[in-house]
Amino acid sequence: NTQWVKLNVGGTCFLTTRTTLCRDPKSFLYRLCQEDPELDSDKDETGAYLIDRDPTYFGPILNYLRHGKLVINKDLAEEGVLEEAEFYNIAELVKLVKRLIQERQQNHRARDARKHVYRVLQCHEDELTQMVSTMSDGWRFEQLINIGSSYNYGNDDHAEFLCVVSREYPSSSSHTTDREFEPTDRAQLIQQKAARM
Repeated sequence: NTQWVKLNVGGTCFLTTRTTLCRDPKSFLYRLCQEDPELDSDKDETGAYLIDRDPTYFGPILNYLRHGKLVINKDLAEEGVLEEAEFYNIAELVKLVKRLIQERQQNHRARDARKHVYRVLQCHEDELTQMVSTMSDGWRFEQLINIGSSYNYGNDDHAEFLCVVSREYPSSSSHTTDREFEPTDRAQLIQQKAARM
């Protein structure tokens, strides 16, 4: 049946329809199906067109031509799919993969542009609940460390704790204003109280 086309891509055989391969009229695969005389392509002993490319990356190319959606296994690099899309000259797929790579790079930059600031607060056992419940302004509780537990019954001493909290801030290398690094009202109040002591 002439509707079916067999491709031998890097030693792996793919069977698909002529309609699928002809989705992009400017592509290498379209020209292959039209048996373009300028496109010299050998066939193997089974009649499959021989294409010296990586078969691992051909799957996403073929699936894109089948249904117009790009599906890439998480173990495949988008750059590899881009390389194959460029080889097969599938313009829309090239644009799509370039956009995905750009979005991924922007996400990495955005993630790298944030840093965690940690604070260690010392408190007594009777202050602990209030301190944790009144945390605000984006501060998150991270860890509680007992630094002096008092198990002497009848003694007025209370256990002491170190409370580790964190907050995410934009990195100084990102485009931020100094206003974003100013302490919050609550932090300013605590700093003022500490300065008076």
